[in-house]
Amino acid sequence: MTTSRRQFLQYSLAAAALTACAPGMRAASGDDRPASKKKILVLGGTGFLGPAFVTAAQARGHTLTLFNRGKTRPELFPDVEKLQGDRDPLKGEGLKALEGRTFDAVLDTSGYYPRMVRASAELLAPNVGQYIFISSVSAYAKNDTPYADENAATATLADPNVETMGKNYENYGGLKRACEEAAEKALPGRATIVRPGYIVGPEDRTDRYVYFPLRYEQGGEMLAPGSPSDPLQIIDARDLAEWLVLLVERNTTGIFNAVGPEKPWSMGEMFAACKEVTGKDTKLIWVPGEFLLKNGEDGEGALPIWAPAFGAYAGMHLRSNTRAVQAGLKFRSPVVTTRDALAWFKSLPQERQDKKRAGLPPEREAELLSLWAKAQQGTAAQGG
Repeated sequence: MTTSRRQFLQYSLAAAALTACAPGMRAASGDDRPASKKKILVLGGTGFLGPAFVTAAQARGHTLTLFNRGKTRPELFPDVEKLQGDRDPLKGEGLKALEGRTFDAVLDTSGYYPRMVRASAELLAPNVGQYIFISSVSAYAKNDTPYADENAATATLADPNVETMGKNYENYGGLKRACEEAAEKALPGRATIVRPGYIVGPEDRTDRYVYFPLRYEQGGEMLAPGSPSDPLQIIDARDLAEWLVLLVERNTTGIFNAVGPEKPWSMGEMFAACKEVTGKDTKLIWVPGEFLLKNGEDGEGALPIWAPAFGAYAGMHLRSNTRAVQAGLKFRSPVVTTRDALAWFKSLPQERQDKKRAGLPPEREAELLSLWAKAQQGTAAQGG
């Protein structure tokens, strides 16, 4: 089992100026109203986080330009300037469309390989004020320490020139960290590194989070992984997007763990949100993490997002978000995220709804519940 694969298989603005900055972070003063309209370049912009950012930035009056290949949902944002090219300068016209262009800030949502991030960052460096790179908590070397902050050790690559994720995405974390370094080196003191965990909410096409309210709504006996107290960190893409706009408006730089909610959340509270949203009273069968691991379920594949709350994963859903909160990150209620994600999924064509991309298949869930029931019976028979 590889931690990097698990992590890979992973939108209220603040009303006052920052009163304190964490080490390695600086921010311009200001209030909720942007002091000036910004010209913002988005590398990507038509996937999941990108559209949320464009929508939030437009609502604040900023001017957007999108740079991408024009292959993913090109019909989005017909009123926004779009430049076509490739992140890889060796392919087609590469980054040519960006040459000589000036922007106040760049949001890089599509950087996965350091050579390509280096190319865009170096090209834009003379003509931009700030470069925000969307990284991942996968950039950390380990997940075994609860409440680890941005100073925790980061992942490395055995081959710094590798340009493949690897069979089990074992290179993902190291590649993200190398991308961070490329941006920091090209724009020293002007780079903002954002490390989200699981980004969820409407338009999340992975179906990882929405699996839970969908399954809960079906009723019956439902496998609930781990225990009610197992931690769970998610962030609504709309919250993340609105905060990214705030980082641009305040010219905030540094490294931030973009994880939420603000206070620790749990699997039990997540299922309570599912109950509140669906109005169902599904019977949860809590199956311990140790048992799930023993039977081949660790959260990497069919059983999404959840992770064992012990050992190598003890800190996976308990990253410190103190620095990001100090920099103005706000969170809507997870109940709202759950409600909106479920409503979005139900708005999709039936054919798409029938092809869920994450979650335990019914037969596998039934198998695990049966195995757990037998294990409990065996324990009872032994007087344990």
